[in-house]
Amino acid sequence: MTGKEIFMIETLTREMIARLMEEQSMSMRDAMDVVYKSKTYTALSNLKTGLYFQSPAYLYDNLKQEINL
Repeated sequence: MTGKEIFMIETLTREMIARLMEEQSMSMRDAMDVVYKSKTYTALSNLKTGLYFQSPAYLYDNLKQEINL
């Protein structure tokens, strides 16, 4: 994994956490737990899926569907 790929994954992860905090009124800890334990994050972290090329909105929508929001 290159530095660029790591940066992209971290940026997308941070965006999903921030949106959960803002839109669902979650604490940072709860939002981080949701994201890091999700299948969406697992797929994002797998370079073979190419999800790190997707938009933050796309990934957040996937996450919301996964956790039934």
